[in-house]
Amino acid sequence: MLNRGEDQYRVFSRRAAILVGGKAALLSALIGRMYYLQVIEADRYQLMAEENRINLRLLTPSRGQIFDRFGVPLAINQQNYQVLIKSENNPDIEKTLTHLGRLIPLSANDRKRILKDVSRKRKFVPVLVREYLEWEDVARIEVNAPDLPGITIESGSLRFYPQGEAAFHALGYVGAVSPKHKTGDRLLELPGFKVGLSGVEQTFDLALRGKAGSSQLEVNALGRVIRELDRKEGKTGQNIVLTIDTSLQKQAMKALEGKTGSIVVLDVHTGATMVQASSPSFDPNNFTNGISENEWKELSEDERAPLRNKAIAGEYAPGSTFKMIVALAALEAGIINKNTSFFCSGSLTLGDGKFHCWKKHGHGLTNLKKGIAQSCDVYFYELSRRVGIDRIAIMAKRFGLGQNLDLDIPGSRPGLIPNKAWKKAAIGKSWVRGETLLAAIGQGFVLTTPMQLATMVARLANGGKAITPFVARDIISRNKIISRTDLPASDMGLNPNHLRMVLKSMEAVINNQWGTAYRARIMVPGMGMGGKTGTSQVRRITQAERDSGIIKNEQLPWKRRDHALFVGFAPIVSPRYAISVVIEHGGGGPKIAAPIARDIMVDTLNRDPAGQAPGADVAEWQTVPKEA
Repeated sequence: MLNRGEDQYRVFSRRAAILVGGKAALLSALIGRMYYLQVIEADRYQLMAEENRINLRLLTPSRGQIFDRFGVPLAINQQNYQVLIKSENNPDIEKTLTHLGRLIPLSANDRKRILKDVSRKRKFVPVLVREYLEWEDVARIEVNAPDLPGITIESGSLRFYPQGEAAFHALGYVGAVSPKHKTGDRLLELPGFKVGLSGVEQTFDLALRGKAGSSQLEVNALGRVIRELDRKEGKTGQNIVLTIDTSLQKQAMKALEGKTGSIVVLDVHTGATMVQASSPSFDPNNFTNGISENEWKELSEDERAPLRNKAIAGEYAPGSTFKMIVALAALEAGIINKNTSFFCSGSLTLGDGKFHCWKKHGHGLTNLKKGIAQSCDVYFYELSRRVGIDRIAIMAKRFGLGQNLDLDIPGSRPGLIPNKAWKKAAIGKSWVRGETLLAAIGQGFVLTTPMQLATMVARLANGGKAITPFVARDIISRNKIISRTDLPASDMGLNPNHLRMVLKSMEAVINNQWGTAYRARIMVPGMGMGGKTGTSQVRRITQAERDSGIIKNEQLPWKRRDHALFVGFAPIVSPRYAISVVIEHGGGGPKIAAPIARDIMVDTLNRDPAGQAPGADVAEWQTVPKEA
């Protein structure tokens, strides 16, 4: 039998053994864990530590530039000087801002924002004070640097449009990234990064952005940059060359000064756009710097719509410029020939309705040439009664009317070419014959854009080739450069004799004494122009007004006046250019639109941009890289 001492010894021995065993187990677990962390997981934790020490930052690439067909800069990058302040180097921020405010403008709101940002950020993190500084501002700050502790100047990039308002609608503009633009591209997360918001800037935004560079920075535990370990510069965005001729574009904008409307000039063989002018316009540089909410509201509510590209998004009743379509539909249907005549007494009665000609006492016996040259409404009433709205609509769409033209600028509108099925589906009513007569003179439901009208004339003048307008001379497709001027246009299958009849009639509009645009003819030998005038009503003329004849367009409020239109081609022999001019509420096409078209066409023929090739001194950017 064990005595009490031995019993206590054994109990103590067991407890000691358990304690030692537990410590041994814990020590083993600790050694195992240390082995796991330091040997097995060594690479992982080394990488994590390295990532804590190394900070990878994206470098914003320089945005690609945009030039006209001859190398004139349209959208470039300028230095953006910014003034920054670090609070760690400045014992009295407010005093420094007061001193700085004597050198550059600093509003009370600016000071409030700066102090708020300083209080929120770490002392070594710079805070933006002002950007978009002029060089004179930078010089003043640098001279006074000893009295401005913590103030530094940095240089960034600013999008600049040298031509200002002249090419705003075609070029578009850049602006801040919004949630709808975010696609996972890390570039879009960079502070101050800009994306294209309209025009060419939007269409080719991905190509213009370029590829981001990167900088590896060594930082301490607080995030302070110690040194730069590695740097890879980004890839500059793709330069874009347009078909626009800046000289002609400026002439067109000058012709539209004080007016609301647009001018389009196309190469009839390729569809290259020489001029795409829309007035009133706006300086895109204001968007780059940012506009206030009040400025945006004022622009968006302006009845003359300065932000709308009227060349591709303005929809107008084409008036008599639509009559060539009706003539071609009747010729193709075999309903008329060049000698088919109808008598115009000044009006035509259909059922209970009376449809008037613009010439009160009529044009007398009228054939195709006279009908187009003198714009006889009754002649086209008679044609439309025989050919019908559906065949007119089919012909119109073959010429690019009433549909999207697959332009390389966003925002285009399709217009409207009605037919029987459209009215039934859209309005729920059957077509009536009187609506065919209105459509025949480009009124009623018919709507077209200036770009569509220029396309229509180009397809007439080039012998029936279905060209499509474009403004980017070189486009990027699957990392290759495709010149749009080399893409062939399909044949529309029109009878060449019918086209010649219509073109001869358009020649008479301007060059015969009885043509509606005779006063707007080109007097320079070899520069003859063919065309068609149009006056589009925006209100119904009452019988009392017709009888009195005293109501003039200029006597009416601006929004109730007629639109003035003209379409044309030149030269008459071997046409090269097509033009459309639309002046909103301008009055008569012969008086207002035709002279503008003449002057622009003379400038175009003298300059002949489509026939010129860039000179030997063309800058290197015109050879566009073959990789995007």
